[in-house]
Amino acid sequence: PMGRLGRSWQLMKTSLHILREDKAILLLPIISFIAAVVVIGTFVAGFFFTGLLFTFSWPLVLGFFLMYLLLYFIIIFFNTAVIACADIRLNGGEPTLSEGLRIAGQNIGRILVWSLISATIGVILQSARERSGTIGRILIAIVGIAWTAITFFIIPVIIYEKKGVFSSIRRSASLFRQTWGETLAGMLGFGIIFFLLALIGLVPIFAGFLVGGFYPIIIGFVLAILYWVLLGAVASATNGIYVAALYHYATKGRLPEPYDPSLIPSRATTVQ
Repeated sequence: PMGRLGRSWQLMKTSLHILREDKAILLLPIISFIAAVVVIGTFVAGFFFTGLLFTFSWPLVLGFFLMYLLLYFIIIFFNTAVIACADIRLNGGEPTLSEGLRIAGQNIGRILVWSLISATIGVILQSARERSGTIGRILIAIVGIAWTAITFFIIPVIIYEKKGVFSSIRRSASLFRQTWGETLAGMLGFGIIFFLLALIGLVPIFAGFLVGGFYPIIIGFVLAILYWVLLGAVASATNGIYVAALYHYATKGRLPEPYDPSLIPSRATTVQ
């Protein structure tokens, strides 16, 4: 029988097939990345020229939190658009970027609240991690993974069930409990696969050092960064498609086409 990593590979291949049919979806995480870089550059430049970067102060802390919040909002907003486009495709429609962005825009209030909660949790976990020893960091990492798991379905719940953010968190946690095996298999399987693919980016760097000289090394780093950016966009889009497919499975009891239903057996009853 196929192991979980093998099933994850097959599920990812189907998600990539859907992405090939709708290559425009790939633009959403790329735009998200560019916007995030602009935000980071703007804030860091502002901190530098105002002198805040060189002394610890509450305006600096507030500024970093605002930057963190804006980054979360950008990532979640465009991820919402990806999932919306994927859901349209999985239901037999022809998604467009404008349609995905329109659906994300319709939910901008809930996305902003969810971004605030996510950023706050992220800051708390990061702060706790920096103050902890090895055992503490392991425990905090487990908490982080658990938080990611129970909020796995929150974006499709926000989009399609129109619940408030806290109700959406509870609903996402409920869907996760009912599909925890499939959800964790996808999360871990996709994570391992894309981590292994990311290692390929080290090849041009090593090649640059082997050739020697300033320009070959710089070219190696540039090629690696471009590869990692593209791979990150593919990973983000593929993950969004998989979230949409698994939400379909969690709420309707079966995987949508073109996924192979034998990879995750259909549920006997529809999840309410």
